This record gives sequence, C-alpha cells and structure tokens, in this order.
Amino acid sequence: MRLALLTLISMPFIAVILLMATRQSSRQVHMLIAGTASAGGLAVLLSQANAVLSGQTPTISMAWLPTLGLDFSLWLDPLALLFAGLILGIGLLVIVYAQGYLAKNEPTARFLSFLMLFQGAMVGIAVSSNVLLMLVFWELTSLASFLLIGFWRDRADARQGARMALTITGGGGLALIAGMMLLGKAAGSYDLATILVRADLVQASPLYPAILILILAGAFTKSAQFPFHFWLPHAMAAPTPVSAYLHSATMVKAGVFLLARLWPVLAGTDLWFGIVASIGLVTMVFGAGVALFRHDLKAILAYSTISQLGLMVMLLGFGTGAAVTAAIFHILNHAAFKATLFMHAGIVDHETGTRDMRRLGGLAAIMPLTATLGVLAAAAMAGLPPLGGFISKEMMLEQSAHTVWAGQALLVPVLATIAAMLSAAYSLRYAVALHFGARRTGDVAAPHDPGAMLLGPPAILGAVALALGLLPMKLAGPLVAAASAAVTGGAAPELHLALWHGVNPALLMSVGAVAVAILVLWGYPAVAKTVARIPTPDAKHLFDRSLTAIVEGLRRVSGVIHVASLQRYLMVLFVVALALGSDAAFRSGIAAGERPTTPASLLAIVAWAALVVATLAVVAVDRRRYLALIFISVIGLVMALAFIHLSAPDLALTQISVEVVTILLMLLALHLLPGKPPRLSKIPRRLRDGVIAAAGGLGTGWLAWAIMTRPVREGISRFHWDNSYSGGGGTNVVNVTLVDFRAFDTLGEITVLGIAGLAIFALLEPAAHGVAGRRLREWRSGDRFSPERHPMMFVMATRLLLPLALLVGIYILLRGHNQPGGGFIAALIFSIAILLQYLASGFDWTDVRRRIGEHQLIGFGVLIAVATGLGSLVFGAPFLTSSFGYVHLPLIGEFELATAMLFDLGVACVVVGAVMMALEQLAHVAQRAAKHDGEDAA
Repeated sequence: MRLALLTLISMPFIAVILLMATRQSSRQVHMLIAGTASAGGLAVLLSQANAVLSGQTPTISMAWLPTLGLDFSLWLDPLALLFAGLILGIGLLVIVYAQGYLAKNEPTARFLSFLMLFQGAMVGIAVSSNVLLMLVFWELTSLASFLLIGFWRDRADARQGARMALTITGGGGLALIAGMMLLGKAAGSYDLATILVRADLVQASPLYPAILILILAGAFTKSAQFPFHFWLPHAMAAPTPVSAYLHSATMVKAGVFLLARLWPVLAGTDLWFGIVASIGLVTMVFGAGVALFRHDLKAILAYSTISQLGLMVMLLGFGTGAAVTAAIFHILNHAAFKATLFMHAGIVDHETGTRDMRRLGGLAAIMPLTATLGVLAAAAMAGLPPLGGFISKEMMLEQSAHTVWAGQALLVPVLATIAAMLSAAYSLRYAVALHFGARRTGDVAAPHDPGAMLLGPPAILGAVALALGLLPMKLAGPLVAAASAAVTGGAAPELHLALWHGVNPALLMSVGAVAVAILVLWGYPAVAKTVARIPTPDAKHLFDRSLTAIVEGLRRVSGVIHVASLQRYLMVLFVVALALGSDAAFRSGIAAGERPTTPASLLAIVAWAALVVATLAVVAVDRRRYLALIFISVIGLVMALAFIHLSAPDLALTQISVEVVTILLMLLALHLLPGKPPRLSKIPRRLRDGVIAAAGGLGTGWLAWAIMTRPVREGISRFHWDNSYSGGGGTNVVNVTLVDFRAFDTLGEITVLGIAGLAIFALLEPAAHGVAGRRLREWRSGDRFSPERHPMMFVMATRLLLPLALLVGIYILLRGHNQPGGGFIAALIFSIAILLQYLASGFDWTDVRRRIGEHQLIGFGVLIAVATGLGSLVFGAPFLTSSFGYVHLPLIGEFELATAMLFDLGVACVVVGAVMMALEQLAHVAQRAAKHDGEDAA
C-alpha cells in the first residue's frame, strides 16, 4: 500500500520530466506518456478501491522537516479516493480529447507537461494527510493553472486571464497558509487525522474565527465563490481541454474539497453556517442569473460552474450529514455533465469556428451525434430525469426546504428554487437554441460531427451522467456513502439514491422551477432586453481599476522611499545596522573577555600590515580600477593565508578559488568600463561615508575581539565533531556538515546561486541596447580599443593545463568527504580552468568547443541535489539524509561510497553553471554592442 501511494502521486510528475526530455518527439509520443501516467495512476487507485471502501485507510508517512511539523504524509480515505478518481479519470479523457482538439503545430509537450503538473498537484491535495504538505500542493495548482490558462501566450486575453487567476487564487493561498498554520497551532498538530478529531479544542480556541475566515478565503477564491468569482470566466481563454479539466472537474473543486476535508473540525457553528451557507447561496443564484444572459458557450458554462459550485458550498454550509451526502453526490454529477458540456462546446467551436450562440443554431440536423451529447449533458445540468443531475438537485431542494436562515423558514427554499429555475433556463437555452433553433450557420464553417478522438471522451462522460440517474445506488452508492461517512465521521444518514421519492416538497419545487424556466425561455428575447437595460457593475473592470490604483499608489510610495542611488541604499543599510548594534551594545554591553591572547609571529604581523596597507590603498586608488583590483586580490590572498595559519584548510581553498574566479571575472568586466570613471561624490558626502564606514569597521572589529577573547563554549560544533564519521561517513567535518547535517541549507544556497546566475543573464542581456549600449560603444570607440590578442605561450600553457586542472578538480571533488575539498571548491577549480581558456584563446574559439549550456548545467545541478534528497524519502529516511558504505575491489582495495557525493556533484554543477553564465554574458556584451551598432543607427 505504501508503494501504491508513492506510485499514485509520483506518476504525473515523472510524466512531466519525460515530456520535457522528449519535447522534440511526435505528439503521439507525448500523448502516450501523459496517457500512460494517468491510466497507470487510475489503475493503482482502482486496485486500492475495495480496501478503502471496506474501511481500510492506506497511509505512508516520512519525516521531511519534523521541526516544522512538515512530514511527507499521504493517506487514501474514501474522500481522497473520490477526488483522486475524478482527477485521474477525467484527466485521461481530457488527454485523449486534446489529441483531436489541438492543432498540429501546437507544442503538445509543453501543454501536457503543464497538464500533468497540475494533475500531480491535485492528486497531492487529495491524498495529503499533513496540512502543510497540502499547502505545498495547493500552491503548485495555482502555478500550474496559471501556465495552462496562459498556454496561448500570444493572446492578450489568455495572458490577462492567467494573471487574474494567479492573483486571486494566489492571494487566497496566502490567506490559507496563515489559516492552516493557526489551525495546527490550535489543534496542537499538523497531522490531518489528529486535527479532525479535535474539533472541540479548535472551536473553543480564541483563534477559531480567524482560522475559519482565513481558510474560507483560500477555499472561496479557489472555487470562484462570490465576490471572488470573476476570475473563472476570464480563465476560459485557455484551450477547451484545459477548461474541461481545470474548471469543471478539478481545480475549482479544490476549494469544495477543502471545505469537505475540514468539515469535521470547522463545521457545526453559527459562524460556519452564517458564512459558508450564505456565500454558497448567493453564488448559486448570482452565477445562474448571469449564465442565462451570456452568449458565448464557454461563458455560459463558466457562470453555470460558478452557480453549481455555490450549490455544493451551500450544502456543506448547512452543516448536516444529509446535506453533505447531497454535496458529495452532486460533485460526481457535476464532474460528469460539466466536463461533457465543455468538450461539447469545444467541438462546436472546433467545427464551426465560433462559440457565439447568436451565430449558431440547428446543429441537431447537421451534427446529430454532437447534438445528442450536448442535449443529454444540458438536461443533466438542468436537473431533468432520468439523469443523475435530477437526483442531486432534488436532494439539494430537500435540504433547503428544511433550512432556516435568520429565523426565516422560506428564505433559503425560495432562493434555492429560483436558482434551480435559472439553472434549468440556461441549460434548456443551451440545449434548444443551439441544437433546435433556427439555423444561423451561414457565416461560419460548414460543421459536421468530428472523429472519435473528439466525440469519444464526452460520450463516455455523458454515459456516466445518464448511468448516475438510472443506476445511482449500484454505480455510485458505495463510494458516496463511504465519502460522506469520511466527511461527517459516520454522522451521515443511510443513503438511498433513487429517481422517485414520492410527491414531496422537493419534487414540487423542482417541477415549479422547470415550468417557470420554460416560460422564461419562451419569452427570452423580451426578458433579455429588459435585463440588458439594467446597469450592472463589471467585476473585471472593478478588479482592473483596483489593481491599477494599488500599483500607482505603491509606485508613488516607492518613488519617495527608493531613489536610484546605490550609495544612498548602502548608507541607509549601514546606518540602520550601526544603530541596532549600538543599541544592543549600550543596553547589554559588549565587554572583552579574559581569555589570554596568543603572541603574534613576525609573519603574522607582516601579513596584517599588508592587509591594512592594501585596504587603505583600495580606498586611495578607487578611481583607478585596475590598480584597485590588484590590491583587492592582495586582501583576498592574505585572508587565505590567515585561514591556513588558523588550521582551516577548507576555508583557505575556498577563499583562494573564489578570489581567482572573481578577479578574473572582474577583469573581464573592467574591459567594458571606462578606465577612469568620473568622481560622483563631493567631499562632504565622502566625509560622511568615511565616518559611517569607520564606525562600522571599529564596531565590527571590537565585536570580533570581544568574542575571540571569551572562553570557548561547546555548542553544536561538538555534535558535528562527534557525529561526522559515525553519522555522515566522513572525517571532513566541514564537508559532512554542508552535504548532510545542513544539506537543506546548502540546497537553498545553490538554488539562490542558480537564480543569481539567471539574474546576471537577465541584467546583462539587454546591455547592448538603449543608453547602456550607446555608452558601451562610446567607451569602445577610438584609439582606446585594441583588437583581441592571443599570446601563443599563454594559449599553449592553458590548453596543457586544462586536463590537469580538471583532474585536480575531480580529485578535490572525490576526496571532499574525508579531506579538505568538496563540490564547491572543485567547481571553482573547474571554473578557473575554463576561464583561462576564454582569456587565452578568446571567446569564439572556446565557445564553439563547449557542449553543455549554462542554463542546463544549473538546472541539472539543482535536479541532482533534489533527487538525492528525494531518494532518502523512498527508504523512509528524512529528506536529504545521506547514506554511505564501504566497497572492496581487487587491486584497488577498500574505498567509501556515499550518496553525499551525488549531492556534491549537484553543487558543483550549479556553481560552474553560474560562473560560466556570468562569464558568457561579460564576454558576449561587447560583441552584442558591436553587432547592434548598425541596428541602432538604422
């Protein structure tokens, strides 16, 4: 069962990697990869279905960040089974549908990788049993949906829809993070199973109102509840397969899933009922009313989705077991008929070239198969027998008939009946006007029924929508009963799903709603004209205005606070640091200790004097950049000697390597700058800066002296000394700390280093254009620019040294676990060897011989490091736990193998990639300036 859960959640993400690796292959290969992942996940899920429905709950839990309460914990209860089944099953059908829908020139690898990323994140939400882990997947769904909605990135509406969805759902996600953190604090655990049985503790906490409001903000924004509904219609700019998947069956139901998942711990209070039931009721009526008067097929379906989601939220808000059962069953029905309708709308658009109902009509005569599917799904959405939508609509009306709101017994049932009427009206309009109305397709493409790729998936879903009405207990009864029991803790009433429950208030309300809907449809033109004259606010316009006002306000504030002066930023930074340090010193005092000092040797005194002289020289010759750079290198070398003297060989190696690399890169940068820059600061400002710098230096020096003269206290360093070999398998404590004890920190650092390399690329890429390009060409012009020369001795020496330097780097990498060295130092040695080739032989000669790009090297390094950490999870160990062992080979003898070496390899790749990216941009910028010289003139 543990393996099944890991397989279930990993298959979509494995598919993403395979799709990216085979992006140049045919679309059939891409569809096969994605389809296999979805089908495989569905098969694994079905293999566990009987066990889950019989009461078993497969679980897996591995420590990730135990100090934060974040564990990689998964479970498969009936509610997770229901949602994971919808995600994988409809996902598989959407992949098949996309094969027929997407144009031949569409980048299917990119599309399907985004789709599988979303699928994996949604499955992760469904099966997470740690609320912090659920948050990780929750945010991943927002990112993946942003990519999918904006898939057609050349279209302005797609880009705006993606930004709007990310803004609203991302903002709600931030609120959800805060709510989940407070929930874990109130419950005393972040484990979901523990939280769900501590409802009394949570609801008695003074944090409960804040917890509820924050979590509801996350759920309502994700499920497009009023007033956060407006992002969903604009997300319809995505390709129809995306709409059918994200906005009918999966993403928008994430909020509903969250409400159902946390129902045992949050529901049952007046605050829950007042907020959740009210927002759901308003959203249900509002969405249905707007959908009736839309003309774009996907807009009708978008607003109908908002209404249907409001129905589910309202039922969960009622707080009763019967209402929960109705919501669970409607989730199934809605997934079936709404995905069918979105695919149907895509077929109509695909075949006719339009989704405007005013240009469509009479499709039943020319597209009979498509029309049959559309009418069947629309009837299910209208709640007509004998379809499953009829049963869940009757269950909703039955629950509303017994709900009292603010002392009013008729308010909820009347509004629910109005919503049912509007729902029937827009559904019947979709079915009748589109398929049986007057034929108005003269100005569009000649439509016809498509092939099996487009018709097959909606036909399967339409059959499910029909079967849910004809055989509800046999097809869905066990799953709905088990999921309802999982949500309510067994408080749901005995389940009885049937088309006929006799003449009752729900039936009368339903009949009345359909009858009025027919009348509204009969007089639709007059009703539509009347509604069109009523002024209504445009949510998108309000959103755009609000966003513009916020941006402008922040820009004004930023203009006051931030001035384009690096000197001012540094001055403020140092003044604040000095103020905080001085405050701490005056409050607590920083006195020197009584530890005896060590007499300084003559060599140490000479090195110290050289350090002081070089530092003063840098300040004195700051405008002579080349000379200043020489003095800076002297400072770095003296620091390396100090590390050697103090028995810190790892630091010495790192210092020397970093010093060489930075000096070489700065030499390249100096080539692009004027030899003697103008003086920008006047004497008063230089005096001010000097005083601040002197105060900071003296304060830092005194702090260092106070620390060094105090007795050494054993702290965490003793743990590292004692456990370096036994726990990490290495005698080099520094390296073991970096790749094992503090590996997560190192992973974050190399990720930041990779981002820094990309930032260098982004900053220097446009350097040949605009003002920067003109300045660069001015500095290059005239006699000051001389052609690049390649001294033969230098060229030959560097080419001979290259393999030797690489061999030394490999040696440093391999020995780093037990001797001074490691991936970072090895990477710097590799970088120096490559840098010398560029300096000696020129950029062009070296660049054509380079086989691996910097971007790929950075990405490969981060992936290796992450994969090393994930590998430990497979064996039940915490993330990034290293393992080691000893191997004996003939002739070679015994030697050690450690997984930390793979992590070190990832570190080395990222460092080399970042250095090479900086080098490439510095070397390229002059060439780009020359290249664009003529272009700017033109």
